[in-house]
Amino acid sequence: MVRRFSSIDATPLDEGSFRIEHMRPHHLSYVVAIEKKSFPQPWSYSLFFTELSNRAANYFVGTWEKRVIGYVGMWILWEVAHITTFAVHPFFRGKGFGRKILTFSLEYARLRGCEEVLLEVRLSNTGAQELYREFGFQIERVRKRYYSDGEDALVMRKNVLRGEKEY
Repeated sequence: MVRRFSSIDATPLDEGSFRIEHMRPHHLSYVVAIEKKSFPQPWSYSLFFTELSNRAANYFVGTWEKRVIGYVGMWILWEVAHITTFAVHPFFRGKGFGRKILTFSLEYARLRGCEEVLLEVRLSNTGAQELYREFGFQIERVRKRYYSDGEDALVMRKNVLRGEKEY
């Protein structure tokens, strides 16, 4: 079952020059460019485009001065949100934008009735793992050979109980 809340929409985050808004088709060329700079096996334009019509999917972009600098996508199924993708352009990393986008996505999931958020992260991506730990994610298990290049993934989980904002 897909949980949809059409009457509760994501309130875009607007902090002057930084905004978070729903990902739209016109954002995709920028998203794919960031994807290619961020991952050894990037998602394609067509995969992102397909995800925008997925009823379970919720995708957002972070913009700085109207330029896409990061994004996050998640599926919401029942009481679980699954972060499917998350990246910030390398130039904008370490400046707090990733934290803002991740905070937004966790709050979005919580407000839609999710009790937990999970994600997979490459075993070699220690920077991302550190960020997720700062937000209270814990390693649940290892998925052997999860990525098509054979690398393992850590499955990380965080509880986001209703009414309890821990991030």
